Amino acid sequence: MNKLIQIEDDHFHDHCGVFGIYGREGAAKLTYLGLYALQHRGQESAGIASTDGVDLHAHKALGHVQDIFTPAVIAQLPGGAAIGHTRYSTAGDTSVMNAQPVVIECNKGKIALAHNGNLTNAIEVRRRLEHRGSIFQTTSDTEVIVHLIARSAARNLSGAIADALNQVEGAYSLLLLTRDEMYAIRDPRGFRPLCIGRIDGAWAAASETCAFDLIDAEYVREVEPGEMVRISRGGVESIRFAPEKAHQYCIFEHVYFSRPDSLVFSRPVNESRERLGRLLAREHPVEADLVTPVPDSGVPAAIGYAAGSGIPFRMALIRNHYVGRTFIEPDQAIRDFGVKLKLNPVRRMLEGKRVVLVDDSIVRGTTSRKIVRLVREAGAVEVHVRISCPPTISPCYYGVDTPRREELIAANQSVDEIRQFLGADSLGYLSLDSLRAAVDDNDGKFCTSCYTGSYPTELVQLEVEAHRES
Repeated sequence: MNKLIQIEDDHFHDHCGVFGIYGREGAAKLTYLGLYALQHRGQESAGIASTDGVDLHAHKALGHVQDIFTPAVIAQLPGGAAIGHTRYSTAGDTSVMNAQPVVIECNKGKIALAHNGNLTNAIEVRRRLEHRGSIFQTTSDTEVIVHLIARSAARNLSGAIADALNQVEGAYSLLLLTRDEMYAIRDPRGFRPLCIGRIDGAWAAASETCAFDLIDAEYVREVEPGEMVRISRGGVESIRFAPEKAHQYCIFEHVYFSRPDSLVFSRPVNESRERLGRLLAREHPVEADLVTPVPDSGVPAAIGYAAGSGIPFRMALIRNHYVGRTFIEPDQAIRDFGVKLKLNPVRRMLEGKRVVLVDDSIVRGTTSRKIVRLVREAGAVEVHVRISCPPTISPCYYGVDTPRREELIAANQSVDEIRQFLGADSLGYLSLDSLRAAVDDNDGKFCTSCYTGSYPTELVQLEVEAHRES
């Protein structure tokens, strides 16, 4: 029998994407389209919950959005409001039981919850809840929130949500659906993005604005950190549920995660990435014949590098967009088959050329090493690697699937040692100051923990320091 094997992927993995709509009949169909636009944020599972005003209807499964939500499935999700979720596991196992939205029935009514982020005190809170008799159905940290809502003594749902969220720490952008209301909620530090829009009198909410573009919705604004937006037949209500905290927007959204055509944290992502490239060219100039990106994520920064350096931009690596995360093992072993399956060099562009190879990040370095070798084997005489962010030295604890510190090449080797490992003629990372400048972070509102090892939440910082000392 053919054996499916995993293609190596050396990027940080996207956390999750959420989308919701209220006040539009056939809401599940629009939610399907919204999730389709957010597929890049999670490819392991997807789910939609809808309401017809009488009951909640839900469907979720492992796989991609377009494979899960056939017309027959969408027809079973009636009503004028719906929320959806695409998932890449950051906490909890990869299984259908951890797919979202999480749907429960409790003393507050029937609730569906979709969560993008990661609760840093989830284990501690879960242990406390289990001690009090709570029975969990999943291993996901999201279920902690619904148990806290169910146990709250608050008289109304918005009060119960506020009560629950003031007991958890970490990153959460949430969409919550009841029989007749939808809530869009963002944690007090604003780690993960969440915005709201309008479409023909209906309200929509999404992780990124690219989801609005697909359904012709108009972007209105971001959900503010620490804000709960309650949407019902009575209109839209803004509720401040937590005290003000220092904002910590995930800067990696602008480096890699978000789609370049999105507006995230009120900034155009593509503009940020081109600025990253221009600043990279200023910090790490080199004499070369062409600039080429590692597609697709390296393209905007490579365009910026080419514009900033005056070196011609060329697409000298072509990506096969029809390769998933697994493929059928070939009959004969082929060296670097995974990378060659994804990328193919345009030899006539590379032969005899000095090449600037631009990528968004290096995590373990193994894939970058293979790409450098691929470019050399295609005839390049020099390969100069340029990375549009600083060295990644620490894991993320706020909703991103990252390796342990021991697996991060920049946490354990110098820049020159990494250059030698990659087999590159030179290696240049963007500085932290330039990264902040590229997103106009003049007030320290962006989280840069993966580049500094300094974390904004106390529990994580204490655990990290204890691990380093052990």
